[in-house]
Amino acid sequence: MADPQSNAPLCADAGAPTTGVTHVRTRLTADFTVLSNALAQRRGSAVTVGVAAYIASLPDGSPVTITALCEHFSEGEILISRALRELESAGYLERRRERTPTGQVRTRTYSYDVPRGEGPDDPPEPPRPRPRKRPTIPGTRREAAPAPVPAPAPEEPGSPAPALADAAPDAVAVLTALRRVDPRLVLSAQEVARLAPAVAEWLAAGVGPREITELLTVRLPDRFRARPASVLAFRLRETPLPLASPAPLPPSVERPAVLPFQTCDGCERAFRAPEPGHCRTCRDRLAGECLRAAG
Repeated sequence: MADPQSNAPLCADAGAPTTGVTHVRTRLTADFTVLSNALAQRRGSAVTVGVAAYIASLPDGSPVTITALCEHFSEGEILISRALRELESAGYLERRRERTPTGQVRTRTYSYDVPRGEGPDDPPEPPRPRPRKRPTIPGTRREAAPAPVPAPAPEEPGSPAPALADAAPDAVAVLTALRRVDPRLVLSAQEVARLAPAVAEWLAAGVGPREITELLTVRLPDRFRARPASVLAFRLRETPLPLASPAPLPPSVERPAVLPFQTCDGCERAFRAPEPGHCRTCRDRLAGECLRAAG
């Protein structure tokens, strides 16, 4: 006899989901990054989660500036900078301004697996460079090494910025009107306050607002790798100021025309007159003779 066949449907596996995503897990032993579910499942912008995952996958010392991130992602500077601010406000990112022993100010970025305050420790202090040992010459007395000079304290982020109320109104009007020519030239109040002194200097040199607008907006790049204010500041700083126009010369006074020399018909004396004739002495003498003859 043939084997019995049942018409009843097979029972479904209770562990396999019927809807949604099904994970196909692969055990990774290299080239992987561990992310917390709180960060990976964070509500909001997907760009913020993607930027956080990319920064977490980079080795220490890799550049994570807005320019470097824009070269990797297809999003522009506005979305990248917004994602960095969201990560910084949520505690996953910290940017510190530190001063090197040479006096330069640089930004050091710290990336956290969990938000700040929830982790065990704060970020470690940056390593200090070791002093070089000077070779000692035999037969000479070794002098005591000078005491190390402490590095200057890093500048606080809340350093005083130029106030917009102190800027020249005509310079502020020129800067705020740039967005009408190029919609990308949207400046913040702090950027306007920083650029206004340079624009005021141009206005004082006799350059009109139309010429300044043309200088700042002509031949701009198709894509900004930094804030537009940095491009405007470079143009205002590197373009030489026009020379002041010289003062107008006073109007010249026309000198009277010089009459030519004539020879007197009576005494042959030279005198100046427009036409030949008699000199003044001969004219007076002839006039007296006419009066006596008439009398």
